[in-house]
Amino acid sequence: MFSKFAVPVAILLIVLGIWEGVVHLFEMPRYILPAPSKIVVTLFAEHAQLLKHTLVTLQEMLLGFLLAVSIGVPLAVLMFEFPTLEKAFYPYVIGSQTVPVFAIAPLLVLWFGFGIASKVIMAALIVFFAIVLNTLDGLKSTDPDTVNLLRILRATRWQILWKVRIPSALPFIFSGAKIGISISTIGAVIGEWVGAKAGLGYLMLYANGTLQVSLVFAAILCLTLLGLGLFGLMTLLERYAMPWRRYQYNKSDM
Repeated sequence: MFSKFAVPVAILLIVLGIWEGVVHLFEMPRYILPAPSKIVVTLFAEHAQLLKHTLVTLQEMLLGFLLAVSIGVPLAVLMFEFPTLEKAFYPYVIGSQTVPVFAIAPLLVLWFGFGIASKVIMAALIVFFAIVLNTLDGLKSTDPDTVNLLRILRATRWQILWKVRIPSALPFIFSGAKIGISISTIGAVIGEWVGAKAGLGYLMLYANGTLQVSLVFAAILCLTLLGLGLFGLMTLLERYAMPWRRYQYNKSDM
């Protein structure tokens, strides 16, 4: 376990050391590039403000993620079971990812207001693609021999789906979920940039406008930790949702 994190931590410490040295060596102004030590000081000094805005962004991320999963997984199942629906909806699923969120963010704020709704929808749009595509790929990857055996045993279409296809698709679904929960910050922050009264994106804009660059970096760090924490939580949930794969995880952690 120690060796797993030793190299990344060592690289991080080296980068931070070089960063600190460059700032002091060239006497760079704090409003251009603050030293890591200054950012740490800001984290403690502004912890109450950072916590307040972090909770707002976290709420937007989680609601957006849940919205994407609650729509994306059933849609993927329907697309798999009914090929006509796949032909009808697949281009729109792809199209949902090709349209930049920045392009539609002002419209979503205009339609749904400056409150949480527009940010939740933006986060959901970012996550939606990964959920649908991974779920669909997982359902298609089911072992055909297992499916044929169940058909011989006269299992119904929905029994095969529930007992075989969905469990087989779980690794794919969780892969999409881990990607989605990590990038849900993008949608939430973009929404806060376009129009918001709270959140880490809003705080970053405010701090940037008042030349509090160390606070901008502190907010970025909070966003990073938020994404990593949710990714870790999803990984833990994946292990408990698929007990038959725990041995593989434990073996890889050794």
